[in-house]
Amino acid sequence: MTDSSPRHDSHDGEPMPMLAAEDITVSLGGTDILSNVSLTAECGAVVGLVGPNGAGKTTTLRVLRATLSPDSGTVRVAGDPIDGLSSKQVSQRVASTPQATALSFEFTVRQAVEMGRTPHLGRFDRADSGDREVVDAAMERVDVARFADRPVTSLSGGERQRVLLARALAQETPVLLLDEPTSNLDINHAVNTLELVADLAREGKTAVAAIHDLNLAARYCDELVLLADGEVRAAGEPREVLQRPTLRDAFDAETLVTDQPGADAPLVTALPDREPVDRTVHVVGTGGQAAAAVARLVAAGVTVSVGVVPAGDAAAERALELDCPVVTVPPFAGVDEASRDRATELARAADAVAVAGDVGDANESVVSAARRLVAVDGEGVPAIESTRTTVATVEELPGAVGGLPPQDSQPVDERPGRRVDSGEGQDR
Repeated sequence: MTDSSPRHDSHDGEPMPMLAAEDITVSLGGTDILSNVSLTAECGAVVGLVGPNGAGKTTTLRVLRATLSPDSGTVRVAGDPIDGLSSKQVSQRVASTPQATALSFEFTVRQAVEMGRTPHLGRFDRADSGDREVVDAAMERVDVARFADRPVTSLSGGERQRVLLARALAQETPVLLLDEPTSNLDINHAVNTLELVADLAREGKTAVAAIHDLNLAARYCDELVLLADGEVRAAGEPREVLQRPTLRDAFDAETLVTDQPGADAPLVTALPDREPVDRTVHVVGTGGQAAAAVARLVAAGVTVSVGVVPAGDAAAERALELDCPVVTVPPFAGVDEASRDRATELARAADAVAVAGDVGDANESVVSAARRLVAVDGEGVPAIESTRTTVATVEELPGAVGGLPPQDSQPVDERPGRRVDSGEGQDR
């Protein structure tokens, strides 16, 4: 008889992954669903499965919990081949929550959660006080204890989803598989659920979750596996996986990838399907408005450079996030001649200069080098005395820039003049 307790043996001095799949291939009805999918999940890690609809995320989870046998490939739990374990032994190691939350019978919430204790009971055993304590703790942790005596069918979809998570916790397994655990939840409960999963991982559990929201996955997962068309397109830490070319390949969509406020994680913003704006723009200015201008232009396909700006300014940080050339100087150090000359060269080579936020007197020569000028409408933006200046909001920037002639077609005899106090000479 196979020992059901996970061994988690080591190999060449390295711990074995708690869960590992190698070269999993699945075809259903003559259609290839998964092709050579491999992944590992270490003890105490949260691994996110991400990808477009139909990518194979749910099928992967079915293989990992042994409810679907692959055509080829192997799955190991704590080093043991999962196909060598009985269904009860698998259930003692792997708990899962399904994407669908429908329950056919009028079970109370407590009865539904108690089902998680089944793998630990003999055929004729009844739950004892220890089992009831585990069930109570699971319901409290997922915030469904107040529903304990209510029929599951009377709950909302999000509440039922939390009941199923409590059932999985009551199963007390080292591995937790979650299929879209936040799909029916409001943002508060979605965050709380993933915070709970992260806490469980810190306590030593291993979690693999299919997550539709890329930004939640980036924030709460240690590693991501990006699936598309049944294949692994990328795997690794969220910043390694969630990159624009990779996302374009997997989702057939353009995205903007920046940083999540208050979290060390990438922020993915989907962009409308439009033709890129084939222009080069140098952005002059500091602060949030200049940073927003940089992001909006890059999102539209514009080639952007920035400067001169103080290092650490919002515009400088956004430029670095988006791999834009940026000319910086130390904060409060003033603008040296070499930095000013470099920024002036970038401005002169650009199709236009966009002025946003606080420009500062030190950038006057950079602004003066512009062939065409787009002033971003907003507080603190200087008026520019020139008949060739356009004023636009941040949202209007791509259209304003796209409407300008390319650099090679512009005459070079007119440049924007000095900064003035009035809006005279500006066109809307």
